Amino acid sequence: MADLLSLQQRAAQGEKLAILTGYDASFAAQLEAAGIDAILVGDSLGNVVQGQRSTLPVTLAEMIYHTAAVARGAGNTFIITDLPFGSYQASPEQALQSACALMAAGANCVKVEGGAVMLETVSFLTARGIPVCGHLGLLPQSFNSLGGYKVQAKTATAAEQLLTDASALADAGAAMIVLEAIPAALAKQATDAIAIPTIGIGAGVDCNGQVLVLYDMLGITPGKPPRFARNFMADTNSISEAIAAYITAVKQRTFPADKHSFHAT
Repeated sequence: MADLLSLQQRAAQGEKLAILTGYDASFAAQLEAAGIDAILVGDSLGNVVQGQRSTLPVTLAEMIYHTAAVARGAGNTFIITDLPFGSYQASPEQALQSACALMAAGANCVKVEGGAVMLETVSFLTARGIPVCGHLGLLPQSFNSLGGYKVQAKTATAAEQLLTDASALADAGAAMIVLEAIPAALAKQATDAIAIPTIGIGAGVDCNGQVLVLYDMLGITPGKPPRFARNFMADTNSISEAIAAYITAVKQRTFPADKHSFHAT
């Protein structure tokens, strides 16, 4: 079974980590069979499974349900689960209670959104044996305060704050950090500055790994796909081939290409 230490070591040795979201046992089994490095049970299920306009309506009970389903389908794969909106922001103690429920369902790590405001929570959880993945840049749970789903950290001040937050999260004990929708050069700076893996989504090729929403990668999400996504089904003949092609592209650094990345202006 893949474990956190082996993922961190492989990233430190220069191997790119390929991660996809997963929400059910059948897709999870396909991901595991293809050799995916980790599965993210994302609250993006609110958008792609439930048809919600955002991730905000997703509940902790729903995340527990989907985590358990993924764990049954991919029992030998490292599973990261999002703590959903409202389940961890009130206090570290609230976060601990929510994280324990997700870990009991099969998660190996929980993900929280935010920088400085999450440092106490990250430290509190990791001190109690719960691995935490941070998330900086575009924060889907905060899209209302960010003015929508926009590229983040484009100014010098915002970029400096992101670098500060990344280092602080690592110092607080975070196991890895997702960087979403930020300039590629900034993502490289953050990756070079910290000793834990960075996982990019719309953050350029220089992150230690990449993650995409599974349905975006398969080209089945309704509506216009995000710029940073690529439809791997377009050039393959099956779901298993598309997953394998994604993994190969991440490992060989052919994905993301420049057209899937953002740059400061």
